[in-house]
This record gives sequence, structure tokens and C-alpha cells, in this order.
Amino acid sequence: MTRPLEGVTVVAVEQAVAAPLATRNLADLGARVIKIERIDGGDFARGYDHVVHGTGAHFVWLNRGKESIALDLKVPEGRDIARRLVATADVFVQNLAPGAADRLGFGDLRAEHPELVVVNVSGFGAGGPMEQRKAYDMLIQAEAGLIAITGTPETPVKTGIPTADIASGMYCSQAVLAALLRRWRTGEGATIEVSMLEATVEWMGYALYTQMYAGTQPTRMGLSHASIAPYDAFPTRDGQMLIGVQNDSGWRTLVTSVLAAPELADDPRFTTNVDRVAHRAACDAAVAGHTARWTNAELDERLAAAGVPAAQLKEVGQVVDHPQLRARDRWRKVGTEFAEIDALLPPATFADVEARMGDVPALGQHTRALLAESGVDADDVIARGIAGPPRA
Repeated sequence: MTRPLEGVTVVAVEQAVAAPLATRNLADLGARVIKIERIDGGDFARGYDHVVHGTGAHFVWLNRGKESIALDLKVPEGRDIARRLVATADVFVQNLAPGAADRLGFGDLRAEHPELVVVNVSGFGAGGPMEQRKAYDMLIQAEAGLIAITGTPETPVKTGIPTADIASGMYCSQAVLAALLRRWRTGEGATIEVSMLEATVEWMGYALYTQMYAGTQPTRMGLSHASIAPYDAFPTRDGQMLIGVQNDSGWRTLVTSVLAAPELADDPRFTTNVDRVAHRAACDAAVAGHTARWTNAELDERLAAAGVPAAQLKEVGQVVDHPQLRARDRWRKVGTEFAEIDALLPPATFADVEARMGDVPALGQHTRALLAESGVDADDVIARGIAGPPRA
């Protein structure tokens, strides 16, 4: 069967996480993605580390299924080649530093190609006092208030994954799909702006409304929950188990069927969720005193059999071999410039066709072919250092 975006061409001048995630989503759906990289080192994410057989972990995560051309966009000939590629594309995505796209001549693409979908991903958006500020993920998390509500009461922390980058990348790919749908109906292109700050603030949803209408910021609760109890990690004989009981019938099931402590069901301190939150410390201590009687595996089995929401606190190494992912056959092999690696299928599963899990390109791997496709003398521009493999 046909993949949803087969026949769509995307040209991206991108780096780091946000825009590359967006275009990788499009590549997985079948789009042809041409990644224009700096000739002197390429995408910054290539050099974050070299843990995946010599390639950066961020880069292999975000760039499968793309074609890489290395261009010197600081010279007119390099910019001309980029514009030739854009002339045959459906979508153009960039997340350069503020103002850089305009300086490179990419600010007027819609004037030449009104049917083009152009997406500009930035940290803070055009205009406003912070337009020119650098916008790394941690900085955006701080400005958006995410760090303020994440962590323990004593210590705020950023999330362990680049949440601001991921949020903006997902909104970027979503907007591209919407714009393409409109274009297929009307022939009209689009100019779209995605701000990392605004994407992350959107994800703050309930916290914003709590602040605006209750006048209070949600409390940092670690693994716990400000409005629900018990909702935390509880000790076992060999580790911890996360348990979350969201209603009163669930509480009765937990203490009677799982913990074999029916006396807790009618304890007036714990009868309702409101009572349990008011007596959280006592409630948590009572649960912990019983969970410690079993191993993780034993308690997990008891909780699952009773239908009580719970999860084992897995390390990343355990997730790599997660039995649910293995049972659902979610891993595929993709190539990189040095070795074949495992890659996880995208979360959205089409019943009739699988995502295109393309290889991760080496820097400039497709330069010569793309130059020829653009009608450029490849030997000449490579010899002059305008395009090609990275400079020595």
C-alpha cells in the first residue's frame, strides 16, 4: 500500500532536535526529506557524542530516512543550489538562528513559490523582547514554567528528555500535514511559525489554569500527585512499585485484594480520596508497610490481577528489552554510515502499511546525486568547496 506522504518532497535547513524531529516524522510517513547541512561538520547533533557505533545518539534518533547534501550557504553558489532544491519541493522547514534564514535568502520563498509550505521553527517567535535570545531546550523549559513544577518540593529539575524540542517538533509536523491538506484542496501554500516557548507553554495546560483561576502554582510532588493518594513509588523487597489509585473503589480493591489489609478500607482517615490526601503521609506509610512484603514481580502480578493501576520503575536498559515492545514487534533495523542499528517504529501504526524506516545518512552522502538532479556541475562545485563531503 502507499505510504501517506509518498510523492511529497521536503527540504530542510535544520539542526539539533526540533526541526529534525518534525522532518523525520514526515520521512517515516513516506516523504522525501532532503537535509541541507553545513559543509564544515553538518548538523550540530552529529557531534553531541559518538555512542552509536561512532554516530551521535541524537542524530540517529532524528535523521533516519533523509538524504544529506553538504552545502556552503555562506556563498551565493551554495544558496543558489539550495533554492534549486526548494523550487521542486512541497515543504521547506528551517530552524536556524533568528534572522539567519532571511540573511541567507530564504525569507522570500513564498513570493517565488506561492504553493510552498514554509515552516520557521524558532525559540521565542518573531518579534517580542526575546526574539534574538538563544533557545536551548533547558532554557525554554525554564521560561515556560515547566522546571518550576517538575521535581521535588526541595529541588526543581528539567525533564530528562528534551521536552521543549519535542513539543515544537511535533507541532511542526502536525502543521505541515494540515497545510498540505489545505493545499491539496485549494492549491494554496502556507507560511507557518512554531515557537518552542509557545509549544511548551501549551503543554503546561492545567498548571496555567490552576495559576490563573486558583492563584496557586501546582506543587512539585516528585512521583506523587497533589490531588490523588496513594499515588507514588512504594518499596518492595527488591525495588519499588508505582501505584496510583484514583477513586475510592480502587482504594478498597488495593487494600483488600492486593495488600490483604481490609482494616484500611474503613479507616476514617482513608475512606475517600479527599481524606487520603489530607492524611497523605499516614496513607503512604500504611501502603508502604504492606508492599514491602513482596518482590516487584510478586506485587506486580497481584496488582495486575486486581486491576489496580501500577507500574514497575524500569531503568532504561529494561525499556530497551521491554516485553510489550518485543511482543508487538516494534523494533526494526536501519543503516548508518558505520553499522546497522535498531530503531523503534513510530507510535502511530497504520493497519495497511508500515512506516518507512530509512537509513541515517552520512554527512553529504547524497550531495553528488542531488547536485546532478538540480542541474549543477557536481565536479565543479565540489572541487571549489561549495558542496560535497566535509572539508578536511
